[in-house]
Amino acid sequence: MTDIPNAQQPHQRGFKSIRSIIALMLREMTTTYGRTPGGYLWGLLEPIGAIAMITVIFSIGLRIRAPSLGISFALFYATGMVAFLTYQRVQVKVTKAITFSRPLLFYPCVTYVDTIIARFLLNYITQLAVFCVVMTGILVALETRAVLDLIPILIALAMAGTLALGVGTLNAYLMPCYPLWQSIWGIVTAPLFFISSIFYTYEDLPTMGQNILWYNPIVHIVGIMREGFYPGYDPLWASPLYVFGLSLVLTFFGIVLLGRYHRDIVNMDFK
Repeated sequence: MTDIPNAQQPHQRGFKSIRSIIALMLREMTTTYGRTPGGYLWGLLEPIGAIAMITVIFSIGLRIRAPSLGISFALFYATGMVAFLTYQRVQVKVTKAITFSRPLLFYPCVTYVDTIIARFLLNYITQLAVFCVVMTGILVALETRAVLDLIPILIALAMAGTLALGVGTLNAYLMPCYPLWQSIWGIVTAPLFFISSIFYTYEDLPTMGQNILWYNPIVHIVGIMREGFYPGYDPLWASPLYVFGLSLVLTFFGIVLLGRYHRDIVNMDFK
């Protein structure tokens, strides 16, 4: 009879984890978005404003007649920018998951994995909603002649999410434990916005540029994303396997390192 309660422990632990994850998500919705002027509205205004500004600069200011794909500047830049922002915003949130929920990790019912999953799910779902609203608005309001293929679009969104989870999980260990890494990471990734094929296609680059930027996983995400909006575009060079494999490796090492050192991070003095 004494074995029965022990047999129920995995199930109970799983149920408690789900409750903890939901509670953490609700907490962040209140603290991050509920107390911010405009709340979720800012999540929409940023990409919309950026896409509008870039469209004006390239189509009117620089007098470029047509984007590299299709006829709509707004759609072309949106397929790159919103994909990039999906990765960027989610990975930043996951990176700070443990420090954000640090006080709650002193309770045995909340684990470091719960904090990472909760932050990832909430912010990834938020970015999916932003993606749907922005792209639907462009397709309805503007003449784009786009023909949607949902499979590449869903694959690209999955690639962005898994990459954000992998990079964020590893950085959740590296940044608190090695403060210098935060500065190095900022310097290394500063040009990422300009080298992720948001303003151009991979095919527009010379061979040397293609050989170098192929290793940028975001370029693959943007390429697959654009395949879903432009039926004549076939990025044979793009590799979902590369992005998913890299993401899996980063997530694995992040979880292993956090499993060993998360208590040290919780007990750090961040003042």
